[in-house]
Amino acid sequence: MEINLLELWQTMNLPVRSVVTLLTIQAVACVAVAVDRLVLLTISAARARQFAAAVQGSMEAGNYEQMLADMALVKPNHLTSYLDLGLRTFFVRRQAGDNPERAADMARRALGRKGDAISRDMNRGMNWLASTGSTAPFIGLLGTVLGILNAFKMMATSGSGGIGTIGNSIGEALVVTGYGLSVAIPSVLLFNWLAARIASYEAGMVNAGQELVDRLETSVGQPSRSQNPQSRPFTRPTSSAAAAR
Repeated sequence: MEINLLELWQTMNLPVRSVVTLLTIQAVACVAVAVDRLVLLTISAARARQFAAAVQGSMEAGNYEQMLADMALVKPNHLTSYLDLGLRTFFVRRQAGDNPERAADMARRALGRKGDAISRDMNRGMNWLASTGSTAPFIGLLGTVLGILNAFKMMATSGSGGIGTIGNSIGEALVVTGYGLSVAIPSVLLFNWLAARIASYEAGMVNAGQELVDRLETSVGQPSRSQNPQSRPFTRPTSSAAAAR
């Protein structure tokens, strides 16, 4: 049995068309969100790997000034801005006279706040996927109910209850339910997949921040320039473009 969607659309009454239009808007929005988050994750992961390779040597050597300099050479990404804030917070507190443990604790708090902001940015639009996955079946069911009501109205108007009278209306009503499910199921799958990828990325970022704080907290001393308030990496702030994602 072939289904002519154009013909079904032309025979639908206004309430059912409104339901189909709403489902279509949800489907398009979900595709846009999924593509946007996937592109963001792909670019962020690639830049994070580039950043990790660039600063690995200076981090292991405890040369944090060089690590800051290396950060400026890579393209902006979530991981760079995250660790940059923690490292600069540590040095600011050390210049203010705090001991390494206190300065590291302040850096840890700053990383926690920054991590929350990055998490909100990474999950932007994900609520649309979740909402579509949970509401699309019910919106489709609403279209079915409206279609069946229209079928009964046609039956009352014609004065007969034959299948030829209400068959098309019943068919279009059931198609709307199927359309709602076809929108909801991919939305749920995309949400779960993207949420898992985002959670994995955030976990790696948090682990990197904790490793940096542990190294700072247990460091015996800092390079001589880090104790000098006139040291260039700590008195000259990064540009807003480099600090932002």
